[in-house]
Amino acid sequence: MDLKTMQDLLALKLVTKITNLDRKVKGGYASDLLSWVMAHAKEDEVWITIQSHQNIVAVASLLNLAAIIVAENVTVGEDTIKKAEAENIAIYSSEKSIFELCGILYNLLLSET
Repeated sequence: MDLKTMQDLLALKLVTKITNLDRKVKGGYASDLLSWVMAHAKEDEVWITIQSHQNIVAVASLLNLAAIIVAENVTVGEDTIKKAEAENIAIYSSEKSIFELCGILYNLLLSET
């Protein structure tokens, strides 16, 4: 699945303006502990979190993650958005809970295999 399809199916709001929506999503990871994400998330996965500070972009860039979804209507600051755009990292916002997003994304990706 690509990011644009994921965005539509999960009813996500794209927060960043500059990004490659054709990028493929191979899985997902959910955690709010950045060091844990760095140790366990994998390239091309989507990271679901409630963290919204600039360090999420650094972690996503380091791991070459496909995108970040900030759940539960957490506001993403302009400084984080600008940094993500500079790093070509897509950031999405959702009103859904982390639990709900994980369940939906898991089922969508499972149906592709």
